[in-house]
Amino acid sequence: MDTPAAHALIRFGLGRRGGEPLPAAPHAWLARQLEGPDPAFAAPCHSAAEGVLAIRAFNMRQVTGATDNPVREIFRADTAAAIETLLTTESPFRERLVWFWANHFTVSTRRPLVAALVNSHIRDAIRPHVTGRFADMLHAVMRHPAMLFYLDNQASIGPDSQAGKRQRKGLNENLARECLELHTVTPAAKYSQADVTAFARVLTGWSIAYEPANNPGFIYRANAHEPGAQIVMGQSWDGGEAAGLAALTWLGHHPATYHNIAIKLVRHFTADTPAPAAVAAIETVLRRTDGDLKAASLALLDLKEAWQPLTKLRTPFDYVLAVVRALDLPPGNRPDINAIMGGLGQSLHNAPLPNGWSDVAPDWAAPEAMLRRIDWAYAVAARTKALDPVATAESSLGPLLPAATREQIARAGSHREAMTLLLAAPEFQRR
Repeated sequence: MDTPAAHALIRFGLGRRGGEPLPAAPHAWLARQLEGPDPAFAAPCHSAAEGVLAIRAFNMRQVTGATDNPVREIFRADTAAAIETLLTTESPFRERLVWFWANHFTVSTRRPLVAALVNSHIRDAIRPHVTGRFADMLHAVMRHPAMLFYLDNQASIGPDSQAGKRQRKGLNENLARECLELHTVTPAAKYSQADVTAFARVLTGWSIAYEPANNPGFIYRANAHEPGAQIVMGQSWDGGEAAGLAALTWLGHHPATYHNIAIKLVRHFTADTPAPAAVAAIETVLRRTDGDLKAASLALLDLKEAWQPLTKLRTPFDYVLAVVRALDLPPGNRPDINAIMGGLGQSLHNAPLPNGWSDVAPDWAAPEAMLRRIDWAYAVAARTKALDPVATAESSLGPLLPAATREQIARAGSHREAMTLLLAAPEFQRR
């Protein structure tokens, strides 16, 4: 294995899986993964409609006396399928991009009933657009029931709408605020609180239909939409549902949005402090292509900074996946992946806030957090009796394995200690 191949597997992918074939031409191998449809669409996943009906059924349990939990059942099944994809995918660069964008557009099970919808959110709103345009992904995310439920837009009613006058209910600004602050232009665009409120009015009526006969999922409720023109960042928006779509299109193509997502992409694929020139290069591609995410992802492969090995600390998500892929443990011998991620501080779909999980080392490198990794490395090493530690080290890290680390593994007092030394090694903690 040469250094570019090892780096492609580790930085752009999810870590080498056992002894999987090495890419002879790493750049071309990564680029090919963005061609054609996403192979992960073949994995099972409940639809958004099924998730909405599960939430409805859960809320009706007090009426019916039922004791089952359809929300938990959907979450368990779909999360297991998602983990299987992460562990076995032959398109790890594409899969990494999917989860990068899922984190950018976080929906979290800190709102427990969102659990019925988080996986369909990734399947329906993220995957189809990873190689498309950012504005199209933004449209899909903002209309998905997971995001509407998570940020309470289903409860946002225009005060002067028919429903608002009748029910005396008002705006919820969560979706509008997070869309501006996190998903698109950020406070660098110098929008005001008045802009947030006006944008929230534009998005009134964007809600969720729960009735089985009413195509469960997104619904536009005209009687809840605030009438009249709204001024957001100097732009006037009027015209019901179409106004919201037009506003999102404008935000999705805004220069400040391109700058925001360029910073996040370059940070994720190069270093915690991204080089300004690298950010400018990706931002230029986004502007030139009207937000083409495939073009931006391919441009990442051309950044010299992206090919400097081991500059990023693996988050718990990355670390657990890399360990289980390197050991290539069969399903019957795997630990509970999501439980382990949670024990290390990053369970799937459970970010504490709408800004998602951190992508910088200081937030994951506290001494206690690193000790938990070592403890887990020792625990999982007990499952690897059939593996040769030195061969596993060479297979998973290749030329990124220092001679001193290899020697320590080879001279360890026991097989378990040797595997622990590999999995706890500084080189294995980074990508």
